[in-house]
Amino acid sequence: MIKNRYLKEYIIQDLKEKMVFIGGARQVGKTTLARNIIAPEFKSFEYLNWDYREDRRKILLSELPGERELIIYDEIHKYKKWKNYLKGIYDKYKEKYKFLITGSAKLDIYRKGGDSLQGRYHYYRLHPFTLAELLNKREKIQIFKGIVKDVNNYREEFNVLYKFGGFPENIIKQSERTLRRWHNEKVERLFREDIRDLTLVKDIGSMQILVELLPDRVGSLLSINSIREDIEVSFRSVSNWLNILEIFYYIFRIYPYNVKYIRSIKKEPKLYLLDWSEIEDESSRFENMIASHLLKFVHFLYDYEGYKVELNFLRNVDGKEVDFLISIKGKPWFMVEVKLNDINISKSLLYYKQQLKVPYIYQVIKRENIDKIQDDIRIISADKFLSNLI
Repeated sequence: MIKNRYLKEYIIQDLKEKMVFIGGARQVGKTTLARNIIAPEFKSFEYLNWDYREDRRKILLSELPGERELIIYDEIHKYKKWKNYLKGIYDKYKEKYKFLITGSAKLDIYRKGGDSLQGRYHYYRLHPFTLAELLNKREKIQIFKGIVKDVNNYREEFNVLYKFGGFPENIIKQSERTLRRWHNEKVERLFREDIRDLTLVKDIGSMQILVELLPDRVGSLLSINSIREDIEVSFRSVSNWLNILEIFYYIFRIYPYNVKYIRSIKKEPKLYLLDWSEIEDESSRFENMIASHLLKFVHFLYDYEGYKVELNFLRNVDGKEVDFLISIKGKPWFMVEVKLNDINISKSLLYYKQQLKVPYIYQVIKRENIDKIQDDIRIISADKFLSNLI
């Protein structure tokens, strides 16, 4: 049973001022967070799910309970007039109730279509479990300071995450059979309940082939032309399908950090899956796991702290590459290079260290019990590094 999530205290704090929206991938734990973790912190609450007939009737009649402190709306974005409904309800009752709204990726899409709710809510993206959250750690993040403060070993927890990914059901059950079935059902639901309902994709079969190809392209420069040739469809179709998969939190892409004086490549992104447990190749899975942890870190700093923080990679026309760079307002904060076993410092790290004057540099190794500093670069085991993030 999961009793806490990393966003709990921040959402409770923000509910004092505005509505709070929680978005994210299917089965990442949005409803559980709202009903089982946040709601008990209030004197009383009402949960209204648009998919339930009786709840839908209450919403359509604008019927609210007389004595409740928190109102939770789930899947209300399926109601055509949901924005006007929430605007009216909030403006009239914001002194009496706190309002928490959860939903699938569609919530994020629909909330951007117009500004009728502008200034009335905060939005959070709920991510799968990462190592720090699995350990229930809350490290204080200081901008432009070193990330690593705790250097304890967390190998057992790291191995669980590496094998089963960060989605709650798989973390709880830790069953290989459950994991395989979950992968199959997740893709089926993605196409059956999301993509078919919300998009105008006609060639679903070819899009499903694309999804099957993506795990083998994790961590590499993403060539839409190459994929187009493999599937034998148009460039535009592949581009559109990738955008849809990103909207629905199945994949994410990171782009090169672009400054002229290091002769950066400008366009080709690298692709990763939100669920790294789908990836068979050890090196790709490990890199994806690090990428997912860093993306959660970046999204938290943006969603709660309000920093204009970005996750990029470094690659120039000469092929010098570093896996990840975190920057704020374009100013480099720290670099991360990912290696399975190699503790020799990457030459690309040394190059970009000199060119960009990055204050903190980490070479993160899958091997355990590694932590040393050489040439101002910290070579550190993944469990030690990841336990200091969000």
